[in-house]
Amino acid sequence: MAAWINLKIRASAEYAHIISDALIELGALSSSIEDTYLNSDNEETLFGEPNIPSNTIWQHNNIESLFDDSVSIDIIIDELKTITGLSQIDYTLETVEEQNWVALTQSQFEPISILDKLWIVPSWHTSPNPNAINIVLDPGLAFGTGSHPTTHLCLEWLIKEINANDRVLDYGCGSGILSIAAKKCGAKEVVGVDIDPQAIISSMHNAKENHVDVHFYNSESRLNFEADIVVANILSSALSVLAPILAKACKPHGKIALSGILKAQVEMLTEIYSAWFNLNKPVEREGWILMSGTKKSIS
Repeated sequence: MAAWINLKIRASAEYAHIISDALIELGALSSSIEDTYLNSDNEETLFGEPNIPSNTIWQHNNIESLFDDSVSIDIIIDELKTITGLSQIDYTLETVEEQNWVALTQSQFEPISILDKLWIVPSWHTSPNPNAINIVLDPGLAFGTGSHPTTHLCLEWLIKEINANDRVLDYGCGSGILSIAAKKCGAKEVVGVDIDPQAIISSMHNAKENHVDVHFYNSESRLNFEADIVVANILSSALSVLAPILAKACKPHGKIALSGILKAQVEMLTEIYSAWFNLNKPVEREGWILMSGTKKSIS
């Protein structure tokens, strides 16, 4: 059975891109860079943040590269030392065995229940409850499969808050999951907006697969829409910058839900959004926060 070697290297911001590019030149089948502290309290949030250059890199990085098992890693490391001028390279090795990658990937995604009323179901599964609201959604390039706590919080909120004649704005639609859920929960009209073209492609595909009519745009400049409900599951820094736009899009006495927020960011966002909204008590799930409120009649 074929096998590969996964070479894992720790590198500073100064050398991360140099090493990753060099590994590809030296025959790596793939190479990726991640924050060493990803999914921890020390995680550095960079990409998608306003006012941060796109070439910014984390201060502490893990580089993972996949090689054929016939390759001499000792030679690779010696070559990297020559290229970078480093006398030492901190690395570990892991053997990756051949297996059914499709089956392995699919096994990691099971149907997800939201309040026993809505199910997120990968296409290779059958819904556990055909009579519930079911959304067929496969993992893809855009954020939003229903497994992340922020998505879960937003879906729970939408199920409770949507009424039949509501017009809904999903700002930062990602995979379109919240837009699709809003429509399936009975919203009259739903619009999704995202700055990532891939998100729009994914959202349109997923809406078609779920037989719902949702309009998606990749720029707020095309948005002329006053919503009864606004939901935005994006980074807190973006939420702070977008507050005037989201407030304008929400009609007086309309409702808003914001997620993608950590506990330490609640006070800052409360101060910003209180200018337009009467805010409710934040709801927490696994360290993530959903803030919600009602638009004031005078803003």
